[in-house]
Amino acid sequence: MNEAEAMELALAEAEAAPEHDDVPVGAVLLSPQGELLAAGHNVRERDQDPLGHAELVVIRQACRKLETWRLDGCTLVVTLEPCAMCAGALVQSRVRRLVYGALDPKAGAVSSLYDLVRDQRVNHVLEVEGGLEEAASAALLSHFFTTRRGNE
Repeated sequence: MNEAEAMELALAEAEAAPEHDDVPVGAVLLSPQGELLAAGHNVRERDQDPLGHAELVVIRQACRKLETWRLDGCTLVVTLEPCAMCAGALVQSRVRRLVYGALDPKAGAVSSLYDLVRDQRVNHVLEVEGGLEEAASAALLSHFFTTRRGNE
């Protein structure tokens, strides 16, 4: 599976999140060979878990599948720029590459507010590509929040 195909799957995952009032963010984790290891979306509201971000969901799934916490050589594809918590998890799990869709100007910790995953002071630095299917990712988020504000 290439990164464009992975982003399409991540977008499909993101579309499932609002079914339980979660912000529509989807993520996919690929092996170094491009095989699908995990796919998921935000489950914070569904599970009442502050750690229920899409990135952490797929990191956990992949670690269980591989029976290791080290995701050396893997690529995470996610529809929204990761927050500080998720960026830290990417560094700690040794993911090699991050590909994301839309920027997150309020909480982004890869390009918008911080750059935790490429900070040379940490023990592992990721390759990063932003903007893949940015418009589609942003549209999902915009629709979700517009709909929620309209219901208030």
